[in-house]
Amino acid sequence: MEDNPHPVLTDANGQLADRRSLEPLMRSVLASVPDAMIVINQHGQMLAFSAAAERLFGYKAKDVAGQNVSILMAGADEAHHDQYISNYLSTGEKQIIGIGRIVTAKLADGTTIPVELKIGEAEIDGHRLFTGYIRDMSEQQANALRLSQMQVELANFSRLSAVGTMASAMAHELNQPLTAVANYLEAARDMLDNADADTLAYIQEALDAAANQSIRAGQIVRRLRDYVSRGELDMRPVNLRDVVEDATSLAKVGFEGQLARVIVQVPENFPNVLADRLQLRQVIVNLVRNAIEALSDTATPQIWITAETRNGLAHIVVEDNGPGIPGADGSSPFDAFNSTKPGGMGLGLSICQTIMDAHGTKIEYAASPRGGAAFKFSLRLDQGPSGDE
Repeated sequence: MEDNPHPVLTDANGQLADRRSLEPLMRSVLASVPDAMIVINQHGQMLAFSAAAERLFGYKAKDVAGQNVSILMAGADEAHHDQYISNYLSTGEKQIIGIGRIVTAKLADGTTIPVELKIGEAEIDGHRLFTGYIRDMSEQQANALRLSQMQVELANFSRLSAVGTMASAMAHELNQPLTAVANYLEAARDMLDNADADTLAYIQEALDAAANQSIRAGQIVRRLRDYVSRGELDMRPVNLRDVVEDATSLAKVGFEGQLARVIVQVPENFPNVLADRLQLRQVIVNLVRNAIEALSDTATPQIWITAETRNGLAHIVVEDNGPGIPGADGSSPFDAFNSTKPGGMGLGLSICQTIMDAHGTKIEYAASPRGGAAFKFSLRLDQGPSGDE
């Protein structure tokens, strides 16, 4: 039997079928596949458009044949889809092929919806083809959003309750020493009007007492801070990529506005790190959430999360292509109550620093070569057997 250069299947009798005989099968698949199915070439042009895709997007297959698939996309994906393909073809680095993710699709009437996109690839006659399977996630995301909003409201209520309790405790604890400081200083001021040798001795005594009370107030603040930060870390081997993907999803929950494209560049075989899983996830959630908010006015917002091993440590970087942190050179962005966001409490990065301190490492800020902010920290690698938790 001669070699057949075309893609082949066998019929019921085990005979090879040529491409022409597969056309009815392809038409049947396009008509019956339950999820929207689109086939494109390496230039992004649509070659096949299933009946489910027609129902989902509102286009007829004949109207979109040969058009670039980016007309079905929104935001950064629409503007950069061809570049995504080019990057993959030149580097072989998969961002979505064989993985799948939630993206935003644009319908024929201009409205946008969340969809789950999975992509497969094949090479036929030297040409690279990509098949996308798209499922409408509007209802699922609406339900998930309602649940997450309830969880956020509950968390906010708990946080406000805790903050209120702490504020009340601090006010009660600090009231006495601060009142004493004020009284001693007022007395010293009044005695200065008629200062003689005996009066100066009283003034010195009053100032010493005020200094002692101010030290006491500082001790109260430190004790409360120690109480808040106390707690044993649950240090164990952690799969960094899993934590990053969980944190990235959580950071987007309840966010109303332009969502940045998050590019995770943590290899699947990346060694486990030693960390408290929940606290590490909180750090990455804070960093990604801050980046998303900072990128709200950026035309093509992108966030990169990268990791590499060096000298027995995992070095993690979270960076973006936004405006950076204004004034970061003059004051530390990790200072408590130092926020560049309207209405921000300025505690997120301070909490990140506290968590990293507890892990025996530091988190650092630097301007990113990509134009925005870059936060870097390191974690010890697990030297034991492989496997997460």
